[in-house]
Amino acid sequence: MRKKFLILTIISACVWLGFGESGQASATSCNDLEVIFARGSGAPLNTSADYLDFKSRLESKLKLTNLKYNFTDLDYPAAAVPGDLGKLLGIYVNGGDAYEFGDSVREGEEKIKNLVNDTNCPNTKFVLAGYSQGAMTITKVLSELNSDQIIYVATFGDPKLYLPEGIGIMPPACQGKNLSSYRVYVPDCHTHDGLLGGINPYQPASFDGKLGTWCDKFDIFCSSYFSVNSHVSYVKDNLYEDASKLIFNKITEAFEIKNNYISAHDTAILIDSTGSMSRLSSQYKNEVLKLTKETLENNGRVALYDYRDISDKYAPRQHCVFETCTLEIVQKELDEMEFDDGGDVNESLLSASFNVMKELNWRLGATKSLVVLTDACYHEPDLDGVTMADVVQMSKTIDPVNFYIIVDDAKYLIDFYTPLAEATDGRVITNANDSGLLTDQIMERFDSLPRVEEAILGANTIFKPTLRDIKVRQVGDGLEVSFVSDGEIVLVALDDAIIGMTDKNKIIFNELRVGQPNALTLAPVKNSLRGNSLVIDLSQYINNDFDGTSTEIATPKTPRINNKMIVPKAPNTGRAI
Repeated sequence: MRKKFLILTIISACVWLGFGESGQASATSCNDLEVIFARGSGAPLNTSADYLDFKSRLESKLKLTNLKYNFTDLDYPAAAVPGDLGKLLGIYVNGGDAYEFGDSVREGEEKIKNLVNDTNCPNTKFVLAGYSQGAMTITKVLSELNSDQIIYVATFGDPKLYLPEGIGIMPPACQGKNLSSYRVYVPDCHTHDGLLGGINPYQPASFDGKLGTWCDKFDIFCSSYFSVNSHVSYVKDNLYEDASKLIFNKITEAFEIKNNYISAHDTAILIDSTGSMSRLSSQYKNEVLKLTKETLENNGRVALYDYRDISDKYAPRQHCVFETCTLEIVQKELDEMEFDDGGDVNESLLSASFNVMKELNWRLGATKSLVVLTDACYHEPDLDGVTMADVVQMSKTIDPVNFYIIVDDAKYLIDFYTPLAEATDGRVITNANDSGLLTDQIMERFDSLPRVEEAILGANTIFKPTLRDIKVRQVGDGLEVSFVSDGEIVLVALDDAIIGMTDKNKIIFNELRVGQPNALTLAPVKNSLRGNSLVIDLSQYINNDFDGTSTEIATPKTPRINNKMIVPKAPNTGRAI
């Protein structure tokens, strides 16, 4: 078999994916912090929308510090993949761009290593971030970097993403279980690997707590869906803003400086106004006023309600809402609030909180809290059959709304309210604690997108398309790869570059380059769902020992990262992951 370069033929109708081109940035003396961003395929250096949005979001927070910092848009080719997903091409396809793409990624890896491992500035710390091809470039080189130099790594739309919790017809992620620690925002619970085959393990052991990944809802490159629009919506969907909050928190922790960034807050306050609460009303009112004052002073909004018991036929009473509450109004309403009634021990919190969350006009991007002040448990089911599950689902549907519940220090109340608080990523605070800490705990938080949204597919069973019976055989001077797929089309990539799609069951490679990985990726697609990618190492077939046929599936390419597999962690709660 001839060992040459360049041309590849696909027996199919094909389409191509493409984006846009190149440039550079620099730093002079040693900085406290270097932020390196690796842009996506074909994006211009220093002026791409993704780089500029990421930079502006994080820089607006870094300006609150005295740190000496610098931003660099990585000067690597970011090779474009020409073409348009919506157009069909002919049978013959030039494979040169595939190799150019791989060369681009490898050059990016070397430049990242040179920047991070620069011994001239041993005390400089780094933040790495990358989008699409840039994310993949960072992921592939991560295990070769000194993690002590790096504060945080953020990947967006990574074609090499790997999430073991997405494996199976009913994967653990769809049940909210075993979520990987680096899973920050991947709403599709069926996501398993990226379009170009996931790197396993995705997170080297030394980067535990220093890596986070964002994959927009239906992104063709990292979710189990097939949307190009989602792949180019990271700016529009505020994902760089979401990341900047988390990254800034990591930076302030690393440099042991105060985090002066305060997120915009929407805080609803719900007070149990039954008779038994009158003994606590003075203490609680002071805390409500403190929380209201600080929230409003930091461009936040407050809403105030009270509630009672089912037997009182007392719907949650609205005192003021986000658009009308001022400190003066809240103080007046608190002074005039009456504490009375309460037929039995339990109160009507579930119904009240459900309807308050539904009624209020919550802001997109604001940190959302519901503060409950009570000395009793709640009915379940509550008025109109509302259950805790209904309340939690409403909380998650909104963003979520985190429940902060202040109760007596009786153990039974703490135990009773803990599941509700934890299910909404909030917490229970008791009188034995300093309830004055409540304001600080709420104001220090920032809004963060959910790690997984069961609502996208819920608990529905879905069947992703698959590939089987893959064979490789020599045909003249080339290789023929055949397969059986239950998908409508199969996406084809070579050495990390997407070449096109085929609705046929054979691909012929006329010429392959010796010394290149020659990694073939096949991904079946059906009904806008993408099946798990399969990566085949074709290099083993361009040698003199190959007898011209193989009836077995080619061995998947072994990732260069050889760390032990990391057991996924359960979701964390609090300010940051």
